[in-house]
Amino acid sequence: MPHIKIVGLGGSLKPGSASALALSEALRGAEEGGASVELLELHVLDLPMFVPDREPAPSVRRLIESVSAAAGLIWSSPVYHGSMSGAFKNALDWLELLSKHEPPYLTDKIVGLIATAGGVQGLQAINAMEFAVRSLRGYTHPLTAPLDRAWQLFDKSGTFSDEAALAKLRTLGKGVAEAAKRMSR
Repeated sequence: MPHIKIVGLGGSLKPGSASALALSEALRGAEEGGASVELLELHVLDLPMFVPDREPAPSVRRLIESVSAAAGLIWSSPVYHGSMSGAFKNALDWLELLSKHEPPYLTDKIVGLIATAGGVQGLQAINAMEFAVRSLRGYTHPLTAPLDRAWQLFDKSGTFSDEAALAKLRTLGKGVAEAAKRMSR
């Protein structure tokens, strides 16, 4: 089996967000599946707004290099107004810089999807992210994690208090790692 790297991209611009905490748990599952992992949190990356033909900032270069080197990805976005956050969409817009890579974009990469919602519309953001994965020539993992009422899943210290959600996130991460290994053969 080849050694693979899984990159987690997401969170929100708020440090310690539910989407970042969920992403960290899914990456633990990817590690359990034998992958090395890298976490790219949006609030840490602090990406500038995407402007075509703009010289990429160092944070953009880090994003592009990490995604290019990954065999798989796990994306996690908060749900804002029924879709992924603007900050997350901006990060995806920067993936346009992968168009000239060989292979281009996310070709032959598996992507796991997580959405954290305050209400019950988590699947809407998953659907939007899935369309983005397909347009970038990637494959989505069939298990997704729309986490409705995400604020109820954690205790005050940011630890998961919902065992079913935690198990789902770990299973998603492990599944992405295993699928990425199979696709990398």
